[in-house]
Amino acid sequence: MNPVSRNSTLAEQIRAAALRLGDRNEAARLAALALDQPLGWIFAHGDEPLDPRLVHRFAEMVDRRAQGVPFAYIAGRREFFGRDFSVSPSVLIPRPETEHLVEWSLELPLSDDARVLDVGTGSGCIILSLAAERTGWRCTATDISKEALAVAAINRERLQLPQVRFLQGNLLEPIDETGFDLVVSNPPYVAAEDPHLEDGDIRFEPEIALASSLDGLGHIRNLVESARSVLANGGWLLIEHGYDQAEAVRRLLRDHGYENIASRRDLAGIERVTGGCRRDNEQEHKQA
Repeated sequence: MNPVSRNSTLAEQIRAAALRLGDRNEAARLAALALDQPLGWIFAHGDEPLDPRLVHRFAEMVDRRAQGVPFAYIAGRREFFGRDFSVSPSVLIPRPETEHLVEWSLELPLSDDARVLDVGTGSGCIILSLAAERTGWRCTATDISKEALAVAAINRERLQLPQVRFLQGNLLEPIDETGFDLVVSNPPYVAAEDPHLEDGDIRFEPEIALASSLDGLGHIRNLVESARSVLANGGWLLIEHGYDQAEAVRRLLRDHGYENIASRRDLAGIERVTGGCRRDNEQEHKQA
């Protein structure tokens, strides 16, 4: 984006950006980001000329957005469950649908010192949100990506949640203990050859965190089976999945002996999170 003129006003710069992006509100949000000011300040100071250095910074941001780079990556942060999280191209951008996974977790009748595991944590938004809401929970998270865990560690420090432990490795491979009361995950669930991987914001996100097997269920199958070995009797497994995968996930949970299986819908009415409870019937029988 080229500045309208060296002495152009903020409003003129935003109008030029809006023409390029086709979205005036997004142009204003980028201006607020470039100037490090609230959005209301931007609209109240439209007639003011801009420092040429800020014009250049704003232009660079508009250029990146025009190329399709997600706004969250340009800003370096994204709001999730009422908190700001650092993000980078090494992690998925936190989405509102994933908040349903956090909400369901918080509704479970877990003890004040429950042991919780987040598999494929990415930015850490799920496990850190849980740790912030339930300060007594003993929280662990894994991710295969060293770069993703570095972002999660930044968020842990900013939110002052040093009790959350991060381990590098694929799914449950780094876990050498059992007895978790809750396992949560937003695993890769997009079919490996899905053309949507080349669309919109998703094409800038890490494919390793998006794509699974040809049917998109490979990681979920692995997780449903392996989570039983680390869950306590009565422990829960909650998984976010694709818009058309709920029945398949329920079936996998049934096939592996989980009980109280259910799905939760997002605000669009789509079944987005499915979970079940591990019950050791033989152990229950012995205790009866």
